[in-house]
Parts: sequence; C-alpha cells; structure tokens
Amino acid sequence: MKLKVITISIVLLASLQGKSYGQQKPLAGPSDTLVVLWSSGDPEVAEKACLMYTSAAKKFKWFNEVILVVWGPSEKLLAENVVLKEKVASLQKSGVMVQACIACSNMYGVTDTLKVCQVDVKGMGVPLTKYLKRGYKVVSY
Repeated sequence: MKLKVITISIVLLASLQGKSYGQQKPLAGPSDTLVVLWSSGDPEVAEKACLMYTSAAKKFKWFNEVILVVWGPSEKLLAENVVLKEKVASLQKSGVMVQACIACSNMYGVTDTLKVCQVDVKGMGVPLTKYLKRGYKVVSY
C-alpha cells in the first residue's frame, strides 16, 4: 500500500514539474462544465475571488464551459458597480455565459440594467437544479 502511494505521488510530482499552475489541463471528471454561483454583495469577494477564478477557469481552459450565475445581492452590486460591469463584460467576450435570477433582480429593481449588460435574466431555480443533477461542478461565492 505504501509503495502504491509513493509511486502515485512520484508520478503526480513528475507530471507537475516545469508547468505553471495556470497552464495545467483540468482533471477528467463526470462534467467539464463549471457553474460559478455568485451571491455575495461584497465587492472585494466579487473582484478578488469570484470573477478572478471565473476568468482564469475560462482563460486557461480548466473547463470546456463556464457559466456565471449572478444571484441575490450580487445582482444589485453588479448593476451599481461600473468596474464589475466591465469585468463581467470581459468574461462574456471570452465566452463565459452570464445568467441572473429574475426573481432577485426584480426585488432589487435591477432587471433592466442587467439586461442592458447582456446578462440572461430568467428564473434560475430550475436551471440551477439541472446543473446540479447533471453533475456540473459548482463553486459559490
């Protein structure tokens, strides 16, 4: 057993040698789609975690498909923050699908603003449930 663990460790270390982490291929799994569920209304979480990881996942092709779901307080934050709007527009240009929950955007009064930003605003309960049941990788902020 110890020999097996050591062998696996050596193989893993050898495969990582000389590569930067951003350029590694994603691990194979049941799904090659990433869903980033962004609900935090904190601009620092948005800029320094959520959108940064979403961008890297697309840029370095860690997943074939990347979907950003804007939900709750993050919808209000996005609608009001010019810097975050620019970051999300850049994500969209890179091929990230951006969706938002219409129930939440209506509560915050930002539906029209999000639509102007080319965000796909719709009911998200059913789509999110499908993502989970299909085995998509989901990370939330």
